[in-house]
Formats: sequence, structure tokens, C-alpha cells
Amino acid sequence: MTDRKKICLDGDWTLFYGPNQEVAAKAERLATREALEQSGLPMIDAKVPGNFELALLDQGLIEDPFFGLNILKVQEFESYHTWYCLEFDYQGVDGSEALLFEGLDTFARIYLNGELIGETDNMLIPHEIPATSLREGANELVVHIRPATIEARKYQLEAGAFALRYNYDSLYVRKAPHSYGWDIMPRAVSSGIWRSVYLVKKPADRIEDVYVYTVSIDKGAKRARVALFYNLALSQDSLKGYRIRFRGECQGSRFEASHDVWHTAGMLEAHVDNCRLWWPRTMGEPHLYDVTIELCKGDQVIDTKRLRTGFRTVELRRTSVTDLEGSGEFCFYINGERFFVMGTNWVPVDAFHSRDKERLPKILPLLADIGCNAVRCWGGNVYEDDLFYNFCDENGIVVWQDFGLACAVYPQDDGFAKKLEVEAETVIKRLRNHPSIILWAGDNEVDSAYTWSGLRRDPNDNRLTREVLPAAVRRHDPARPYLPSSPYCDREAFQRGFDYLPEQHIWGPRDYYKSPFYVNTLAHFASEVGFHGCPSPESIRKFISPEKLWPWQGNDEWLVHASMPEVNFSGPYAYRIELMAKQIRELFGKIPDNLEEFSLASQIAQAEAKKFLVEFFRTGKWRRTGIIWWNLIDGWPQFSDAVVDYYLDKKLAYHYIKRSQEPVCLMCREPANWRLTLVGCNETLREAPVSFTVKDLSTGSVVAQGERVIPPNGRVDLVDLDYSISVQTIYLIQWTHEGRWHKNHYLAGKPAFDLEWYVALMREADLLAGK
Repeated sequence: MTDRKKICLDGDWTLFYGPNQEVAAKAERLATREALEQSGLPMIDAKVPGNFELALLDQGLIEDPFFGLNILKVQEFESYHTWYCLEFDYQGVDGSEALLFEGLDTFARIYLNGELIGETDNMLIPHEIPATSLREGANELVVHIRPATIEARKYQLEAGAFALRYNYDSLYVRKAPHSYGWDIMPRAVSSGIWRSVYLVKKPADRIEDVYVYTVSIDKGAKRARVALFYNLALSQDSLKGYRIRFRGECQGSRFEASHDVWHTAGMLEAHVDNCRLWWPRTMGEPHLYDVTIELCKGDQVIDTKRLRTGFRTVELRRTSVTDLEGSGEFCFYINGERFFVMGTNWVPVDAFHSRDKERLPKILPLLADIGCNAVRCWGGNVYEDDLFYNFCDENGIVVWQDFGLACAVYPQDDGFAKKLEVEAETVIKRLRNHPSIILWAGDNEVDSAYTWSGLRRDPNDNRLTREVLPAAVRRHDPARPYLPSSPYCDREAFQRGFDYLPEQHIWGPRDYYKSPFYVNTLAHFASEVGFHGCPSPESIRKFISPEKLWPWQGNDEWLVHASMPEVNFSGPYAYRIELMAKQIRELFGKIPDNLEEFSLASQIAQAEAKKFLVEFFRTGKWRRTGIIWWNLIDGWPQFSDAVVDYYLDKKLAYHYIKRSQEPVCLMCREPANWRLTLVGCNETLREAPVSFTVKDLSTGSVVAQGERVIPPNGRVDLVDLDYSISVQTIYLIQWTHEGRWHKNHYLAGKPAFDLEWYVALMREADLLAGK
């Protein structure tokens, strides 16, 4: 029988803390609770998982960091040491035990019964440390976490390094990049035990790790060839009698294979008849197999691993550059079929990551509800909890996974490269059995960052994304594509310029959303594009002081929630509030003079912009192959591009995007030759019969109607409408498909539009959802 134990050590711990300048000289001597109590350091109760600042908040020692200017006050704790202490009982010590920390932030020394048993220097990966000083009965665990900002000073940066203004102390530290301050997140360089802690005991004979992947599929025969790669730990010199068994089941489709063990690693293939393939949600069902891998000795099962996975193939076809004729390519193929991506960028769900797990169940359903078939895990974040990847597996939402690098030119020395290699190998092994993950990407905008310092440097000299990371993917997950950066600029593209990349982040001036910058983009695939939207007044009142609610001009609290890490109206992120106002003026010709109308006008501008961008790419299918807009939800209360605020209040853009991301959807393509074209898009793999009408809301007249069949995974022009850019109106588009009514709209004409006119027409047609 298997003899695995996993004892959770989460719950109530004791926390000691003190500033570096006062405690650094004696820190290493504080290895027991007794020594800490005698040191005179402050002592409080703390939760694990938890963050230092949240423990202070729970004890009433700081005010809510998300209100007013309070987030600036947590910066004083950046140089603090923390010690987490726990006493626990254990029986049956046999030397096989280890402590498993799923998340330690960041530079930690772990003491068990006063003895140093391990050290960590990476927030982003779990750490398993042999519990060499574990005792029968009472035990004492002390985790000393040193301040990341002080540790960063031990590494000398070279002139070739580059970071955003507030982020240079992040470059050598393997910690969520956003923690140091970003244009979407506050500076909160926290510390803590942010994920669960376990005492684990493993059997002497065990399965160490497994990799289940799809070798090939035959859709016609409904047959798949799949494989298991395994690593074992075995206690005996002789391998006689050991056997590996590999089996799975999904809705009546079963497979099983086994063979004798001839080494502690090996590969075992199986053929799956009547195979239920895993598909993205818009193309089919995301079938998952319950897979069991057993290590046997004779007739006895001595260790077991269970997982849920899906069988599918994935390919990314891309060219180095594209041109005005669109002769380039950036397209995913799932199970041999072209896949049009409609997704969102996934950013931190909380500035303090110990709260991620409690927030995820409330946020994840929004991904499916809004119609996303894809999500891009942005490289400035942590690697998400298993809850996230399981949800995507189960709901057919493909995952583009960045490694944890963003917007910087990172160190190139051997020491840093080795840290990143270990991180990549750990992350790949942890996540590679999730069928939803279709791409490993080396970073976010690091290729671009090579040009941000004013020097035009070739990002292909970056050994991290050209050597270290692809080698890790090849070794540990050879069945998945790898992209060195997003956007990726290889040597040919570097000679042509970023404007010719087939995959782009489309930010630019962020002026009128139909300006030439957007409609003339050469991109086949937009992996980032966004537009600001003000939160509702109800939400704003939760994080802005009453006296600072209005006006927005010269408002320090609005500035800090924009997310400036200092009160500096000329700082790098200070533009974001005024940007919101300018985008209102672009659409409506003037900026409202009160909070309620400002918020409404901003949300309409954001909603129309994001709706337009989604439809611009969809109506261009297959010249365009996907759009991943920025972004679903905020990780703290702020003014941002998110369509759901921190408090889970949906902005108007949420509802507009949801209508535009229907798998079978009717929408208008931008006018050409004085004609506006109604287009039908179908992301399913079956024909889609539709019956439709188009109504001019200004006149009340029906201007088009008909019936058509939209081909599988296709796009078809349905009808041309007379159009004049000088005539402002809103078209209501309605259609039936499979017995259900759907609706969309198109805002026609040239701005500026009248806000009251717009609101009246949209409300009359019940299109101003949520407002």
C-alpha cells in the first residue's frame, strides 16, 4: 500500500518583526521562539497563508492599505525582517519527512527545532526541504524572511540592465514583478508565507513525477496515441517485480497499458479508442480523462498518482514578419483545426497574494460567462493556483502562459540564468499535464524593453529567452510550443521593426479607438490591447476619501490609485487619470463636471472601444486570428483598463464584450466605399443557421433582415447597409440561433456623440446592461 502523508500546517502562527537596521546584526541568532521572545521584537498573531501587511492590518496596527493614500505607508515595511513561528506535534518519525512550502516570499531561512534545514530565494515556486531535525512529539518551526529590497542590494547591476522606473530592485529577485509597482498594481513589496505549508512523508518506493501527453490523433477513426513519461524513486537495487500501469477513462472511452520497470525513468504508450478529444469551448467539448498511474511490486500497488487531463494536439504557426497584404501568420491549430482566439489577459487578482485562493472562485466563472475561449497569464504575475488551471481545463479555456519576466532587460550572468532554469523546470513539471495550456511564452515585453533605454539593442542576444527557457521546455514539455517573448522579435523582425510583427501589443496613443493607429495595424494577433474605464461611483467611494471623490484634476488619491507609488503628478503613471478624461472627450466632445456622469461616460467609451476592437479582429477572420484584450479584473481598487473592478462590480464593457464574444455572432465591419457590412462569425465546428434583423434605433425602421448559414469555423458577409459617416445612429442587430435570441449593436457616425442621446437610445433597446 502507498504510505504518503500530507499534514497541513496552515492556520494560526506567531509573527515577530523588525527593521533591517535594527535586527540585521543579530538576525541569524534568532532561530527559536525563545530567542525571538527575548529579543524584544514586536510579536503578533498571524495567519498562514498570509502576508506581513495583512497580519498588521488584522491586529489594527495599520489602516486598510487599499483606502486613500494608505498604500504608500506600507513602503516603510519594505526593509523589515519577519519571523513566522509554529509549534506542532508529530509522531512516527522515520527520516522520510519533508516540509513543503507552496509559496514563500521570498528570501527565507527555515529552522526546525533551532537547526537551519534550508533556505529559499524564489517566491514563485514551491520549496520542499528535508525535515532533518524533526522530533517525536513537540516540534518548533521558525521561518525567517529577509527583506527583498535589502537582499537586492547584494547584486550589482550592470549598465546593460534596464527596468521601469520603480523596478530596478526587482531585477535579481525572483518575486512577482508587479510587487515593485506597475501601471496596473501598487508598490507593495511584501513578505510572508503566502501559500500553504505541509509536512509530507513519502514512501521509499514512489512515483516522483509524470508527464502525460498526446503523440498523435486520428479524428476520423476517433483514435489517439498517448504517452506517459515517468520518474521513480526505488529503494531496491534490483528492479525485478516492479511494474508501471497507466490507465484512464472518460465517458465510456477507456485505455490501459503497463510494462515492467527496467530503469527509474521510462515512457509507456497507450492507444485510446473512441477517444474523447479536448477542445476549446467554442469548438467543442473539453473532455477530460480520469488518469491513474500505479507503481506495482508484484501484485501490490505501492504508489499511485491520479490526475485529470485531456488529449489534444496544439501547433502555433507563425512567421517572423507580416506586411500590408497580410502575408504573414500567427495562428494556433488545435487538433488540426484553426483556432480563433477570443481572450483576456490575466493579471494579479490581489496585490497581496495570500488572498488569491479565496478570490479565485468568485472571479474564474467570469472568464466563461464573458465568452472567453482563452486567457493569457501575464508575466508580471505569480504562477496561478491549481484552481485556475483546473477551471480552464474543465471549461475549455486555453491558457497562454508567460514565464515570470516582464518589461525589463534582466541580468545575463550564470547565477541568474541558473535561478531561472530551476524556476522554469519546477513550473513546467507542475503545470504540464494541463491540456488547457497551449503555449509557454518566455516573457512579457522583454524584447520590446531592449529598445526602451534609448539604445536599439537586439533582443536575440537575451540568453534567458533564447537559450535557458526554450531548453527547459524542450527537456520537460516537448509537446508544447514555445514563444521567446510577447511580442516576439526574431533577427529578421529586428531588421524590419516591431510594426511588422504578426503578433503585437496594440497600445499606441489610446486616442479615438477607430483612429488610424488601430484600424491600420498589420497585426494578425493582438495579445494585448486595452482602453480605460472608470469604476462606478459606488466602488470609488469604497477606496477614495469623501473629500477626494471629485474633481479628478490634481487629486492625489486618484493619482495613487492609478497606480503611482508616490504623489508625483509628473511621474510615469500620472497620465492615466487624464487619459480617461481625454478618451471621454474623444467620444462625447466634452468632459462631464460631476462624478456620476464622468464614470458613465468613461465606461461607455471603454465599452465601445473594446467592443470595436474585438469585432475588428473577428470580422477580419482569418486575416486576423485572435485578440486577447486587457483585462478582466483589477488586483486592487483603481482606475484602469479592467472590465470588472476589485469589488467584482462589472463595468459596462463587460456586457458589451460578452455580446461580441458569442461563438455565433453578428456584427458590423467598418465602412468601405460608403457601405457598412453586416458580418456573421462562427467559432463552432458546425454550420450555424441564423435569422436576423437590423433596426435603426434613431428612426425605428428595419433596414435589413434575412436568413443565412454561417459556415463552420468561418465568417460570411451577410448584407450591406447604406452608410454615411455624417449620420449618427445606433443599429440594433438581432438574430436567432438554435432557438435563442441574441443581440448586438453598432454605433454609426463620427464623434462627438451626445451622451444623453446615446444613453436614451441604448436604454430603450435594453442594451445599456448593468446601467
